[in-house]
Amino acid sequence: MKKTILLLLFIGTLLSVKAQSVTVRFSTNMGNIDVMLYDETPKHRDMFVKAVKKGWYKNAQFNRVIANFVSQGGELDDTILNREKQHPELGVKRFPAEIKASLFHKKGALGAGRDDNHEKASYFTQIYFVAGKKRSDEELDAIEKKRNRKIPADQREVYKTIGGTPHLDGDYTVFGEIVSGLEVADAINAVPTDKNDVPLKSVVFNLSIIRK
Repeated sequence: MKKTILLLLFIGTLLSVKAQSVTVRFSTNMGNIDVMLYDETPKHRDMFVKAVKKGWYKNAQFNRVIANFVSQGGELDDTILNREKQHPELGVKRFPAEIKASLFHKKGALGAGRDDNHEKASYFTQIYFVAGKKRSDEELDAIEKKRNRKIPADQREVYKTIGGTPHLDGDYTVFGEIVSGLEVADAINAVPTDKNDVPLKSVVFNLSIIRK
């Protein structure tokens, strides 16, 4: 009964989002994950679609996996920052943030990675899936106090029943969510890793647009 209730809550969060125009498939060596890109973040949606079409994520890897937190894919921070350091003539390229209060870090959300730039602008070639964990009222109260930000009641309920990483809200652009294959994302987030959070066995993925 409990599992049924949680499933209904998860489906409810999906249905609460208006029908979106683009779905992207992550074809991994552990199974497929289908992700609905938000029309509420059109610039990130279009940027990501462009990246898929150009093959920027061809044979990419989930190269930083932290259990119950996130599974990060694409280029690592060090790879991007070292390239920029070695080629200053190319400049530092970031994508303007599209942070929306209604799009939050619930389990299954797709976010854009970034460095610590003040504009909170995104990398072009790094994404992450939110794994997170269920949060208690006490934990959510503490996050609200620390960040001086009220968590809306509906988001609070999701964090309590489904899980996520609420302390990332407001700092990173969330631009999509998993609509199929959440169990695959969970399996990826549970793979053994080394001390640097790198999977001991490569988790490779390719991307394709399956609906537009």
